Amino acid sequence: MLLLISPDSVEEALVCAKAARYLDIVDVKKPDEGSLGANFPWVIREIRDAVPADKPVSATVGDVPYKPGTVAQAALGAVVSGASYIKVGLYGCTTPEQAVDVMRGVVRAVKDHRPDALVVASGYADAHRVGCVNPLALPDIARRAGCDAAMLDTAIKDGSRLFDHVPPDRCAEFVRLAHEAGLLAALAGSVTAGDLGTLTRIGTDIVGVRGAVCERGDRNSGRIQPQLVAAFRAEMDRHAGEQAAAVTAAS
Repeated sequence: MLLLISPDSVEEALVCAKAARYLDIVDVKKPDEGSLGANFPWVIREIRDAVPADKPVSATVGDVPYKPGTVAQAALGAVVSGASYIKVGLYGCTTPEQAVDVMRGVVRAVKDHRPDALVVASGYADAHRVGCVNPLALPDIARRAGCDAAMLDTAIKDGSRLFDHVPPDRCAEFVRLAHEAGLLAALAGSVTAGDLGTLTRIGTDIVGVRGAVCERGDRNSGRIQPQLVAAFRAEMDRHAGEQAAAVTAAS
């Protein structure tokens, strides 16, 4: 399982650089503009320059409306600025057809510029609260659009968590559907170290966190702390080892 950490500034990215051996992907977002709020192109560039070259940078392009052309341009801006994972929050898409329409435009815009970049169709575990597409529709949407990954996060950051809206058995189904479609499965949404056992067991490929590695667990006013990143990675590795041992024992 890969660990994705989301700094909200160049200063926090420098903190991530100090903890680079504990993380796999540095994710650029702007939390005060939403769950998947987009940061400025120059911030993406500066963060790309600030973190080790072997650590990929992902960038969100926002909690987007159903405006395929607008979103495609935003995605191109993110990949031009140095991101190699492009995440699109399908906030304003109310049907799978709308979501596929948006993501097909993003895939073409991104892959025409950088074929090896990865496009992530992101939905919301609490979709029922904002009226967007059903979370379990995301793997098929991503497959039909030619994406590389499907992701779930939470749209409303009010303290509720991923498993509050999509319980573990449904998240396991999400992961299974993504894998059957040939996609990576990413999960986020106020994930804590206590969730890692479940996330490991169901086969999650990427776990995204911010609050869990910020002081006081506060994604907005807290700052990322290297020691918290290290502790989170240690828990990930422990659960991965236990899972591997369990599989070996069962075979």
